[in-house]
Amino acid sequence: MRDNLQDHRKNYDKARLTKDTVDPNPLQQFRSWFYEVQDAAIVDEANAMTLTTMGLDGFPKGRVVLLKKYDEHGFYFYTNYGSEKGIAIRENNKVSLSFFWPGMERQILIKGMAEKTSVEDSDNYFASRPTGSQLGALVSRQSEVVANRQVLEDELNELEEQFESKDVPKPTNWGGYIVKPMEFEFWQGRPNRLHDRIRYRLEGLDWIIERLAP
Repeated sequence: MRDNLQDHRKNYDKARLTKDTVDPNPLQQFRSWFYEVQDAAIVDEANAMTLTTMGLDGFPKGRVVLLKKYDEHGFYFYTNYGSEKGIAIRENNKVSLSFFWPGMERQILIKGMAEKTSVEDSDNYFASRPTGSQLGALVSRQSEVVANRQVLEDELNELEEQFESKDVPKPTNWGGYIVKPMEFEFWQGRPNRLHDRIRYRLEGLDWIIERLAP
């Protein structure tokens, strides 16, 4: 059976992007677009991003994670360090992040190096999570094979009783990563597939801004 998707087409015409109109600082440009998406309220999770790592099997792998904060140093997310992505980052910390906001006809690609955040940062974020999410982090030995879901549910129930009215400790193998960017690409859909692509490349301490062919 084969599905023909040749007629699934959309014309992009909501906005344009030029070297003259973008902010000289890519983080400020990101912030501007991010706030526009949030204010438009047309994306359920504007902070959802595809994190791509290079797997130990030699294949790249992307999965959606949530951006939890960003600052002048980079982009932060939190996970199990023993997970497949955690192991991949340990072996090769070159990663990419991708944001796609179809309602705004926009996409952002970020290349950078992932590093663990401080223990203090990880502790503070873990403490801010809902209790259920904290317990879930204790239960999940992420990416390991499990017999069935009931195994996880039973362990969660036990932990709920154990930590009723108590603070849930952060697992030692759980914490944050910061992706320190080296390159940004901002993509704006345009008519006739002549999309606008503006790239920022870090050279020394300076960001070089270039237009790319669509």
